[in-house]
Amino acid sequence: MTTLEDILIIDIPKIVDKKGRGKLSVIEKNVIPFDIKRVYYLYDVPSDAYRGGHAHKKLLQFMIPLSGSFDIHLDDGNNKKKLMLNKPDKGLLIPNGIWREMDNFSSGSVCMVLASENFSEDDYLRDYDAFLKFKSI
Repeated sequence: MTTLEDILIIDIPKIVDKKGRGKLSVIEKNVIPFDIKRVYYLYDVPSDAYRGGHAHKKLLQFMIPLSGSFDIHLDDGNNKKKLMLNKPDKGLLIPNGIWREMDNFSSGSVCMVLASENFSEDDYLRDYDAFLKFKSI
């Protein structure tokens, strides 16, 4: 079963323009350990709102803070960890079997998520007690 030890912050390669015109980051197959089947993004999230509140049975996610910042609370059923994501050249790899909640969104924040699977409601664990039961199997 997955634990918080399996969560990784992965550097996304970036190219800095020598003429001072900004940076470019590229995500190719060698950056994340799965084929991307779905991409979605969160934006216009009020600062007092929370997102997530679930885990996945199978799906892996790579979460990138494209703009602004937010906190992510991670829980493997035994241990908890909070991270702030605020750098668009660093992504968070969340394996399956990890409960996640997101809050403290800054104004203008955008979170892009690359997912290993297409959407399937059956893959979600939306009840924390069901998540704990799944983790004990």
